[in-house]
Amino acid sequence: MRRLELLRVEHRDLDDAIAALVESGGRDQMQVARLKKRKLRLRDEIALLEDALVPDIIA
Repeated sequence: MRRLELLRVEHRDLDDAIAALVESGGRDQMQVARLKKRKLRLRDEIALLEDALVPDIIA
């Protein structure tokens, strides 16, 4: 699923961006917070798409 892969790539990119911002000693905590919030939204969307791909198994 192409959408899922794009979301995963964006999630990894946000990881890198957040780490770079923190390591640079950036004082822009609002930007870090916005990136983290976006990352959480992506994680939730990824989880929803992954759940839709896995069929429910009744045991």
